[in-house]
Amino acid sequence: MTAGRPQRGGLSIGAVLSQLRPEFPEVSISKIRFLEAEGLVRPARTASGYRQFSVADVERLRFVLSAQRDRYLPLKVIREQLDATPVDSSSLSRVELLAQTGFSAEQLSQLERDGLLRAGPGGRFTADDITALRTIRTMTGLGVEREHLRAVRAAADHEVVLLKSFSDPETVRELADLFTSLHTLLVRAGLRQSS
Repeated sequence: MTAGRPQRGGLSIGAVLSQLRPEFPEVSISKIRFLEAEGLVRPARTASGYRQFSVADVERLRFVLSAQRDRYLPLKVIREQLDATPVDSSSLSRVELLAQTGFSAEQLSQLERDGLLRAGPGGRFTADDITALRTIRTMTGLGVEREHLRAVRAAADHEVVLLKSFSDPETVRELADLFTSLHTLLVRAGLRQSS
């Protein structure tokens, strides 16, 4: 049995490595085994002891590797996030998100590195993420560059910091809508003044 060949009922560790390497060049079989030993992924085993990874296992590994690389989270925090979040039937895996939006895995990884898309615990995505990706595709089609999108992300992060200073969730939701409305009005006013 070769390490890279899918086994009946799941993927071999070599096949998983082949899927992850384009996004995470530093990942190795020993790293995947280490993450398994730490309880972050639990592949099934054949009667002869070979690991069989499911699509969900690969998504968990992607989430763990992204959280380590992009957010510098320790494994304990990542494990807590994974364990605390049940899989929501309305959420999407990475594979489902790519299928619904037409983005490539590399494009999606770049958007994650730029902070424009963030998987939730368990590596799952929401309908808002689909909308964000479609919006990004339209904007880039109109000539918006990556650095412009990163500026939008930075502005949103500043608003999030401000909103987190309020403790009432209902007030935060209302203020978030008001911030969006005010932002739109200020942009329109600025464009009127410059024309």
